[in-house]
Amino acid sequence: MRTAFIHSSRLIWKAIQHKRLSNYLLLLASYYWSKWTGKPHVWAWPMAISIEPTTSCNLRCPQCPSGLRSFNRPTGMLQTETFERIIQTLHHKSIYLTFYFQGEPYLNPQFLPMVKTATDLKMYVSTSTNAHHIDEAKAKATVLSGLDKLIISIDGVDQNTYSQYRVGGQLQKVLDATKALVKAKKDLKRNTPELVWQFIVFSHNEDQLPEIKRLAKEYQVDRLSIKTAQIYDFEQGNDLMPSNPEYARYKATETGYQLNTKQLKHCWRLWHSTVFTWDGNIVPCCFDKDALYSMGNVQTTAFETIFKNQAYQNFRQTVLKGRQHIDICQNCSEGCTVWKH
Repeated sequence: MRTAFIHSSRLIWKAIQHKRLSNYLLLLASYYWSKWTGKPHVWAWPMAISIEPTTSCNLRCPQCPSGLRSFNRPTGMLQTETFERIIQTLHHKSIYLTFYFQGEPYLNPQFLPMVKTATDLKMYVSTSTNAHHIDEAKAKATVLSGLDKLIISIDGVDQNTYSQYRVGGQLQKVLDATKALVKAKKDLKRNTPELVWQFIVFSHNEDQLPEIKRLAKEYQVDRLSIKTAQIYDFEQGNDLMPSNPEYARYKATETGYQLNTKQLKHCWRLWHSTVFTWDGNIVPCCFDKDALYSMGNVQTTAFETIFKNQAYQNFRQTVLKGRQHIDICQNCSEGCTVWKH
């Protein structure tokens, strides 16, 4: 809990210190006014942005478009020029950068230099990795980049269980990378990045919850995140779904399965954040994995124009009427994540 408090305090301090708080308050006001009136009003800029370093990945996870190589959009690497265009436009307003969307970030050779650029601009930066490309040198470089939070996927306590979902992966590489990162933080006398192990609960690993909690303490990670599994073809059930209702994202009905949460007639994400693909397209949220709802491209149009353009406003208006009208919202897991320490 103390570590989480420290990192939350750092995020709040960055918001106040760099005059981003007024943007956040104006953004919040416009969101609640939109909910009240039923019409989209946007009076500020996103406080959080996601940027995709690459769509490439070294693993073959069966519920991931990167792993399945099933994208209908191009695969590629974020270029420094595109990153600089985005970050220089938004760093004075945005507080939080999720440097991840699809793919494995560390496959982009410019990933850590770009992280350093963002942290030098006093942004809070987090990313997610399968940790297969983090050796001692890369661990040291990660710490020196100023990265604030590093989420490491680890969905099993033994190789057989781990590789059932992380197909092609090696658990030992994840454990070695964790050790290297903990050591680098100690050697460099740094508190960041916050190291978070993310354990997605499936039917084949739900019995390992006690052991992953023990292992997280042994490897001295800062936090353990136990997360529900997102399943693409969930409507008729899937063998990956866990039996423990505490960690079930879906519930059985007479006709099949549906989300455990109620679909609300609004979505804070459409005001407070936006997502950039590696090639500059802007999509409304991280559930638009195939960039089906591109609002424009930052390489050809100014972000300020795109964020408040008619296409974006029409999308927000549809959500205010009801998220059941939008396909990518049907598997949205807002409120489904379970955090443990």
